[in-house]
Amino acid sequence: MLVPLSQSWGLLLLRSVLGILFGLTALLMPGLTLAALVLYFGAYALLSGIATLVVAFGVKGEPGFGTLLFEAILGIATGLLALFYPGLTAIALLAVIATWAILIGAMAIVTAIRLRRELTGEWILVTIGMLSIVFGMLLVVNAAAGLLSLVWLIGIYAMSSGIAMIPLALRLRHLSQEIGHARA
Repeated sequence: MLVPLSQSWGLLLLRSVLGILFGLTALLMPGLTLAALVLYFGAYALLSGIATLVVAFGVKGEPGFGTLLFEAILGIATGLLALFYPGLTAIALLAVIATWAILIGAMAIVTAIRLRRELTGEWILVTIGMLSIVFGMLLVVNAAAGLLSLVWLIGIYAMSSGIAMIPLALRLRHLSQEIGHARA
């Protein structure tokens, strides 16, 4: 599973950059309307899900394929839901985002556990998973706090997880180069 994952390091880096850009936008423009936030989040979740789907099919037949496939389907479904139903209420949006974040976080932790013997630094995936779970739980607890807190929480989460994924992507890039040199 590690070899195909290392070949997809660029998609993970793209996912990281998308998360950072999404987070910066949410933090710098907290006055976004709910409809714009829903559409922006939907695009982010959809692109993240598609990137994860490509990675999943790169490791088809390997342990962890199912976990990655589930994460991809969850991201794509969440993104499409947000894009096609932008009139969702704030509470419904909170529930969708919170559920997505908690499940994505759990899948990241499961993936880290499965890769712990193959990849050093698996704590990065655990950190990403914990960030996602904490983010989802904060959304549930702060549901009545309003849209501004939602925008800030989403921005902080997206930036944090994007930043946390960069070392993993670079580690996989380095591994990909080592595998390429070993094959040569």
